[in-house]
Formats: sequence, C-alpha cells, structure tokens
Amino acid sequence: MAHFVYILYSEKVNKYYVGSSHDPSLRLLLHNQGATRSTKAGIPWKLAFIEKHVDKSAALKREKEIKRQKSRKYIEQLIQAG
Repeated sequence: MAHFVYILYSEKVNKYYVGSSHDPSLRLLLHNQGATRSTKAGIPWKLAFIEKHVDKSAALKREKEIKRQKSRKYIEQLIQAG
C-alpha cells in the first residue's frame, strides 16, 4: 500500500511540520481539527509538499531523513523543487 511523506505549513506560527501517512488528506483534516497536540497552535495548516512512497517503511525512512536535516532551508528547497 502506498504511503506518503507530507509537509504542512502554518502562516499563523510560520512553521513547517513533516509527517507521513497512507491518507495525507485525512491527516491534514485531523491536524486542522486539533487532533495532534504538536500542531494545534498552528491551525490552519496547508499542505505544502507531498511525496509518494511504495510502503510505510520507505515513507518513515524518508520522513526521518527530512527531520534529521533540522533545516528550514532544506524543507523550502524540497517544496520549491516539488
């Protein structure tokens, strides 16, 4: 089953959030409903980037790779290359 890495952006807090899911549209909805404590303050979130992977394992590996960069510039380059 396909799995996705996604990056959300909140203008309200000027931050990005990196996550993964088999259903990014549902995850975005849940983030915007306040279901995730770490993103509650940033509502509303917008989908800024999405990347499809063959399975959950590959998506989680990529998510960790992006987070390890600890770089806003890296995330913005991903989005621009999009």
